Amino acid sequence: MIGYLMVGTNDLAGSLAFYDAVFEPLGYRQTDDSGRYVGYGLPEKPEESLFYVTGPYDRQPATAGNGTMIAFPTPTLETLHEVYQIALKSGGTDEGAPGPRLDDSPTHYAYVRDPAGNKLAFYCDNVES
Repeated sequence: MIGYLMVGTNDLAGSLAFYDAVFEPLGYRQTDDSGRYVGYGLPEKPEESLFYVTGPYDRQPATAGNGTMIAFPTPTLETLHEVYQIALKSGGTDEGAPGPRLDDSPTHYAYVRDPAGNKLAFYCDNVES
């Protein structure tokens, strides 16, 4: 259903440092670099980059979408906690520490904002790991 996702930034180098660190435990790497935007994906499938970081096409300041959130799965609870801590140490801000959110679901979530203010969620369905 989704072809790709793109978030804007006013500091591409700073945002790339954040995403390089946060995506490392998930196995995502920079797989596409046009000089204006950088795509992330799995190294073994670089043609399938799905997440891009860029300065706005119209050259106006980037702003975070109000109500917009992008979620990434993590394979284990340990990885969920690791990614959350890396995000905070890499310039992200806390929007919700790792833990369950719904009484009827075992899924754990963690929420952060990247340095440009974009809201991200990381979640783990495999809470037995």
